[in-house]
Amino acid sequence: MDLTERTELRRISEKNSRIYVHTCLLMCSLALVLQPRQGLAQQNSDAAKTSAQQSATEQDGQHDFDFEIGTWKTHLSRLLHPLSGSNTWAEYEGTTVVRKVWSGQANLIELKVNGPAGHIEGLSLRLYDPRSHQWSLNFANSNGGGMSQPTSGKFKNGRGEFFDQETLNGRAILVRFVISDIAPNSCHFEQAFSNDGGKTWEANWIATDTRVSDESDHAH
Repeated sequence: MDLTERTELRRISEKNSRIYVHTCLLMCSLALVLQPRQGLAQQNSDAAKTSAQQSATEQDGQHDFDFEIGTWKTHLSRLLHPLSGSNTWAEYEGTTVVRKVWSGQANLIELKVNGPAGHIEGLSLRLYDPRSHQWSLNFANSNGGGMSQPTSGKFKNGRGEFFDQETLNGRAILVRFVISDIAPNSCHFEQAFSNDGGKTWEANWIATDTRVSDESDHAH
């Protein structure tokens, strides 16, 4: 092999080496650029999944009232003339029976209490809407022939709050019903009215329930 051929071979070899090095550098650069993006995409995907799971868990309130299924002893205090300036209350004692309906997506409450002011028989049908993740509370009194305006809301941090707008003595008022102090064998209920848009509230129905039995199959 003469000098010219050796020179040409050396030139080709050097050129190939430069191409190889350039290719390696390019591949390394692409790896460095793509790796963070892939990692970020994975992190975003994981975060989205976690957020969706947490949201589903927080919003699913279908079993919010499972704690109340059973028979309870009820003490009820009722303000006789709400939003009138009167402070005359009536006291009642009786029982409440709560039954599960539709595997917990609804429940039915029967209230029977007696006191010096008379006898109260109440029925409440609570319905869960899986779209809004809220409950509607529909109350009926045995003296009437239909359901009252439902209050709507949900539980948060172990406390249920439900609201609606009604008319009392010709005035538009807000109604708030709160379920609180929930324990295995007791819970607290309070209804209040507001005639100033919710700035102040006056309680008019306060009940404390104490569990008698987990069974709710027998009427009371």
